[in-house]
Amino acid sequence: MAQSGFSINPTRSEQLLFLTDDQLRQGIELMFFAYREFTADPDRILDSRGYGRAHHRAVHFINRRPGLTVNELLDFLGVTKQSLNRVLRQLVEDGLVESRVGAADRRQRNLRLTEAGRALEHELSGAQRRRMRAAFSLAGPEAVHGFRTVLEAMIDPETRERVLGALDRDRS
Repeated sequence: MAQSGFSINPTRSEQLLFLTDDQLRQGIELMFFAYREFTADPDRILDSRGYGRAHHRAVHFINRRPGLTVNELLDFLGVTKQSLNRVLRQLVEDGLVESRVGAADRRQRNLRLTEAGRALEHELSGAQRRRMRAAFSLAGPEAVHGFRTVLEAMIDPETRERVLGALDRDRS
């Protein structure tokens, strides 16, 4: 079995946070494989409905923030208005998302999942939650904290504060 560049007993270079190019390449490869596995179950569900990962991301964020505006969703996803409109139109037509006129600003559209949309989101995220729960349990609390720190550090600095602020609001 090939040995990973990241071990339970870190090497001196890992302890000093000086990773070799080979260790960094191995980390990149591990991310590719982990992402492939993390998205495999949702991809099968989405494919059976004629949807893609953009649909999954839209459903995820609408579920997390009921009443989210289209502009807020655009900001979260970092996609073009044209690509989001295509995805939203399909989700609305299929009865998974409802779009309501904003109470404060009638030009805004507030998005909410329907009961069918919530069921789809639960199905899509269920396998991912199980996979993450199992991995986090295996890795332990220090590794979970370290993993979160690494993920946060990978977000571009100009976006990080906004993303972390949204996560903090979700927790409260």
